[in-house]
Amino acid sequence: MVDRADDRVSPAPAAAVRAALGRWLARISGEALGPYQSAVVRIGFSATWLLFLLREFPNRRELYGPDGPWSWQLAERLVDSNHAFTVLMWSHSTLWFESVYALALGSAALLLVGWRTRATSVLFMVGVLSLQNRSVFMGDGGDNVIHLMAMYLVLTRCARVWSLDARRAARTGSAATGAAGPVLWAVLGLLLAYGGLTGGIGGGWLAVFLTLWVAQGLWWTADRYEPDGEGRATLDVIANLLHNAGLLIIMVEVCLIYATAGWYKIQGSRWQDGTALYYPLGLDYFSPWPGLSGLLAGSGTLVMLLTYGTVIVQVAFPFTLFNRRIKNVLLVVMMLEHTGIAVLLGLPFFSLAMIAADAVFLPTVFLLWLGARARALRGRAGGPRDAARTPGPRAPAQEYAPAP
Repeated sequence: MVDRADDRVSPAPAAAVRAALGRWLARISGEALGPYQSAVVRIGFSATWLLFLLREFPNRRELYGPDGPWSWQLAERLVDSNHAFTVLMWSHSTLWFESVYALALGSAALLLVGWRTRATSVLFMVGVLSLQNRSVFMGDGGDNVIHLMAMYLVLTRCARVWSLDARRAARTGSAATGAAGPVLWAVLGLLLAYGGLTGGIGGGWLAVFLTLWVAQGLWWTADRYEPDGEGRATLDVIANLLHNAGLLIIMVEVCLIYATAGWYKIQGSRWQDGTALYYPLGLDYFSPWPGLSGLLAGSGTLVMLLTYGTVIVQVAFPFTLFNRRIKNVLLVVMMLEHTGIAVLLGLPFFSLAMIAADAVFLPTVFLLWLGARARALRGRAGGPRDAARTPGPRAPAQEYAPAP
């Protein structure tokens, strides 16, 4: 006789798997995960780019403009060969360059505060790509990270908390109210049409920008005329899926950065013998504080520990994501490491960019505590009247508003 007991119980595990898969799909399509993490990434990268542009404002023409060593002809030949996107190649006039630089400054500031984030995230990406692709040799690893994250942020709903969009949505019920949004997208549509007709935007990038522009038009129409309808709900599901995919890409990108950096270091003889950190400390370019650099370089034991520690942390970090406590410890260590790089080696914007990327892994509990502390400080600074209007840490009305 054949025992049929297994046949009777075998459907149970399959049903459990299907139920778990259904819950997982419902979650990733029904909500934008990591709203606080995506907000911190948005604030971190926009602030880093804004501070960099402000610091280099006196040198802007030498870095990315008409006075730079990377001439217009060289940039034109490179862009024609690699098909990189930059609106600076639309015209070689100084006025156009100044306008694009001002656009990059303004979009970074607006993205920082989260104003009309769907549009300003696109403008932020345009500003970053336009300046960096104009002069590809002006930068370091931090510029590469900003370059990538500027494109990923367009996919995310990074203004659902800690933004002017969230505050407006909490007050009016929708983040799309007012005439500023339609006017802004109409102007962007005219610029898109001009770039497409004149050939300033290539086929691939033209398709990307046209898709973004049409999607925004559909979103505004559904939000205006059918806020509770099926079309609006479908767009919301698509936006959630894109957000969650974008957030996952950012996480994977950070892991790839650390993994590749760590494994490449392992192959270097100076990293193997523990002396790699000693050599940059002796270079004038990487010694903003010569006394401090000399003091550190004079201790062979400390140099060896920091060299080996850097490799261990970078190689181990992607594997620590399976253990929350160890991940949080290494996250603090990496942020301290980047702070040390900013001070010792004089690379503040590289360090800020990497800290902003690391922030995607910060625990939600810590970010909620940080937000509560910021509200408490703001209430204390604003006096009793403002403090009374500030929501408490357990009821942040504006933070959970359905902003983009």
